[in-house]
Amino acid sequence: MSTEALHRLVVNGDVCGSGRLGLRAKLRMREAMYGVFASGFDAAGVGERSFRMEDRGDGVLVALAPDVPSAQLVGPWLEGVYQRLRQENEGRAEPLRMRVAMHAGPVAEDARGLAGRAVDLTCRLCDSDTARDVIELADRAPLLFVVSDSLYHDVVAEGGACIEPEHYRKARVSKKETDTEAWFHVPRLPYPPLPAPERPRVTGVHAARGPAPEQGGGADHGGSAPPPEYAAKYHFGHIGGSNQIFDGNTFNGDFTGVRDTASGPETGSATEGGGR
Repeated sequence: MSTEALHRLVVNGDVCGSGRLGLRAKLRMREAMYGVFASGFDAAGVGERSFRMEDRGDGVLVALAPDVPSAQLVGPWLEGVYQRLRQENEGRAEPLRMRVAMHAGPVAEDARGLAGRAVDLTCRLCDSDTARDVIELADRAPLLFVVSDSLYHDVVAEGGACIEPEHYRKARVSKKETDTEAWFHVPRLPYPPLPAPERPRVTGVHAARGPAPEQGGGADHGGSAPPPEYAAKYHFGHIGGSNQIFDGNTFNGDFTGVRDTASGPETGSATEGGGR
């Protein structure tokens, strides 16, 4: 078998919460999962000879033949998967829910399976904390779909049958060596419930002076002083507790001060103890 890398679409699907299942329930889950993927391929008109599928226990990894149009998977295949999931979940107390990710790039194949950075990225998109957070926030939605930034711009953004680019949203994905942006979609929702981005902690003197400037653009102020756009004629500060350090000085007790930045040092009064 040739190990030459070919440009192929890669799909990784994973069942949510499978670790909680017992053996019999897990076997039923696997049967349903394979039925879901088969329905997707039928809907997209993709035969078994056009893809290589690997079993991943509670998921599957698939690489499509180079001549399979990516739009068929992003559109009709995804719709087929979604509809089959709805059928599988009829009457289930615990619905079958899946995360599915796609990316396209060079993929090598040997007797043992699939390899390549495209495979790595697809799996990391599917298994990322961001993807797990989104499917959790999506309540009982049966399917989360994630595509790489390049696949979104090359395929999804162009639209087509069963493709809804306006219902995708972009979020950051960090997993192992991967730090990138991806696009998230929950079928039948106007937009996916993305987790709130983490805000950097602001402490010390910069917390008193105002928010730090956004990263990217502007001069580097080295953390020693606020940039010019944050400068003001007067500086107000309140310090609670004893032995607080403020602009290089130590104060014992609460202290409220006002400083005229143009004319002189800060003056103020201590409510207890003295400043030094």
